[in-house]
Amino acid sequence: MKAVITVIGQDTVGVVAKVSAVCAELNINIEDVSQSIMQDMFCMIMLVDLSKANAEVRDRFAALGKEMKMQVTVTRQEVFDAMHTI
Repeated sequence: MKAVITVIGQDTVGVVAKVSAVCAELNINIEDVSQSIMQDMFCMIMLVDLSKANAEVRDRFAALGKEMKMQVTVTRQEVFDAMHTI
């Protein structure tokens, strides 16, 4: 199963490293990533493969978001695609 992870919030050192570390911890493969910084706002979108994930993915990323004081969401790819199709 594929999913989209989005990360939005105040830019700080180590965001990509922390999100990638959680992916590795949960056995999630990162297939594509795009990031940008708009003024002081960090924005990242990752396409990931959850087929081998070994834990409660949403809860772990919600906790990471609180820890980093950023918005981190995990959305299944088909739901993400449907939300962004006119």
